[in-house]
Amino acid sequence: MSEDLLKLRDQIDAIDLQLQTLMNQRAGLAQQVAQAKAAAGQDLGTDCYRPCREADVLRTVKARNEGPLAAEAVARLFREIMSACLALESPLRVAYLGPAGTFTEAAAIKHFGHAVTTAAVPAIDEVFREVEAGSANYGVVPVENSTEGVVTHTLDSFIHSPLTICGEVRLRVHHNLLSNAAELKAVKRVYAHSQALAQCRKWLDAELPQAERIAVNSNAEGAKQALDDADGAAIASEQAASLYELKTLASSIEDEPDNTTRFLVIGKQEVSRSGSLPEHNVTSVLLSMPNKAGALHDMLKPLAEHGVSMNRIESRPSRREAWDYVFFIDLQGHIEEPQVKAAIDAIAAEAPLCKVLGSYPAAVL
Repeated sequence: MSEDLLKLRDQIDAIDLQLQTLMNQRAGLAQQVAQAKAAAGQDLGTDCYRPCREADVLRTVKARNEGPLAAEAVARLFREIMSACLALESPLRVAYLGPAGTFTEAAAIKHFGHAVTTAAVPAIDEVFREVEAGSANYGVVPVENSTEGVVTHTLDSFIHSPLTICGEVRLRVHHNLLSNAAELKAVKRVYAHSQALAQCRKWLDAELPQAERIAVNSNAEGAKQALDDADGAAIASEQAASLYELKTLASSIEDEPDNTTRFLVIGKQEVSRSGSLPEHNVTSVLLSMPNKAGALHDMLKPLAEHGVSMNRIESRPSRREAWDYVFFIDLQGHIEEPQVKAAIDAIAAEAPLCKVLGSYPAAVL
């Protein structure tokens, strides 16, 4: 081994020692923060996790990064450091749409890091119930996909839930066809969540036109079904392939190359403003309005009057009576910003229902 290479490795070892020392110093400070909060009578189950603070840290890490590591790679490292330090203050339990191996689990880990305790539940409404009952500190649920649109079960759950949206996660989704079948043409059934089946429709039409498509509660549930079906296959993640010991017959079968799913973090915590720009935060609102001509236009007019941008709007049946709808709206900005609060107050003065579901940091990673 050359002398130059030995010197470089010695330098790396010295830096590793510094990094380890500094990380433990950071962890010690996190413990002191927990002690100070406990002394002040704060609830460590909710007060230790500060979404606005973490978003600010990650945004700063990305902005000051000079390489050669990519900014997102450095931010992911900091996310894991913060996750480990937070676990020293108060371990968090996060419920997600299971079973293990779903993209929702991947989103939960992306947002909270590997140091949290994750709990798989079989349905979206049960994620809400786990958090409402206090069995989990937070929950993670899918809300929309860039190809197939909204996840209606999630929106419907917000209508009667007291929970707040505390954050969002955006996850690039690659779908794979997993099976124990010997080859592609041997597959007779494909199990997956209805959203995944829709996101891979063109590929399935071209490659498996003969296969029956069976919708299940989650892609990981589909993987479990395929494990027991010699002629079956599942659309799921690489993690599910490893977890359920299935072969990958085809990779990246999604129809759109930039296929991305957005997830929401739900909890009981109101989140302070993050960053300095309106686009650093999102405010989600649930509205109902009179069933008359021009009602939607009149209800949303205050947004234009106060200069508030609307990112999206979705409608869902209210389930109170036929043809009665509620609207889910995402606004750019935080409720603490004067123009956002003024616009919402003006809407609330006229709307039969105006419920702020949460103001929270826009996804950083």
